[in-house]
Amino acid sequence: MLRSMTGFGSATETVDGCRFVIEARAVNGRYLKCHIRLPEEFQGLEQGLEEIVSSSLDRGTVTVTVRVSGSSLDSGAAVDPAVLDRYIEQLKPVSEKHDLSIQIADMLELPGVLVAQVDDDARSRVVEIMHRLLKQACDELDGMRCREGETLQQDLQGSLDEIRTALDFIRERSPVVVNLYEDRLRQRMESLMSSVGATVADEDLVREVAIFAERSDIAEEVIRLSGHLDHFQELMNSDTGEPLGRTLDFLSQEMLRETNTIGSKCLDSEVSRRTVLIKGAIDRLKEQVQNVR
Repeated sequence: MLRSMTGFGSATETVDGCRFVIEARAVNGRYLKCHIRLPEEFQGLEQGLEEIVSSSLDRGTVTVTVRVSGSSLDSGAAVDPAVLDRYIEQLKPVSEKHDLSIQIADMLELPGVLVAQVDDDARSRVVEIMHRLLKQACDELDGMRCREGETLQQDLQGSLDEIRTALDFIRERSPVVVNLYEDRLRQRMESLMSSVGATVADEDLVREVAIFAERSDIAEEVIRLSGHLDHFQELMNSDTGEPLGRTLDFLSQEMLRETNTIGSKCLDSEVSRRTVLIKGAIDRLKEQVQNVR
């Protein structure tokens, strides 16, 4: 069963008056890329959270947002002297110029001056809670990916069926194309030769038809395109759990290459009409497989 690369999951828990909310959002991405957004006082915990994501998800761009409200797990706040000094250094010339006083109470409200302090025991509890909630959020995200994957699979199946129908027509039509060419060539040659009182030599006609048949032979391309369709179908119906998006994208490109060759070799209006239909269906395949994990 296919999985989409887009999804959302969240988990919430309140512990001793402190509320934790973790959200995980995933969008398309060729490889797994993880962005962690943490409250300032919990900076440095990114690596453990990234490991949770990489063990649960294997492709896509994932953004994890952690919000913590409540202060029961905090053991207080401390002033960051370096940040405070930089503020004072910048504000001092302004205060002297306009005869203003700098109030420490106001300074403490500036961003980064007060840094929340979390003791080691509380920090360990926070790590355990975050890891547990992130795993739940990733599981929910993966569940959404599965549900969206079912919709993707139905759409891809419709395009595959359309390609098969057109390819079956081309397979049956290709021998007729040679016969039609032979009839048209015979008529033209007989018309030209009769004007000079000559007749058409069968060996000349056979030679020209043989050259045309060899030049317009699309049997190999039809077989390869059919094989790509079978492979695509097999992968789409597999249940290995392996990422399939890049493989399906490659197969779509190969399908388009074979279709272009068929269109250039078999110069028949009915075949050309079907190759246009096939290329349109392949374009839809290529667009949709970009969303497949």
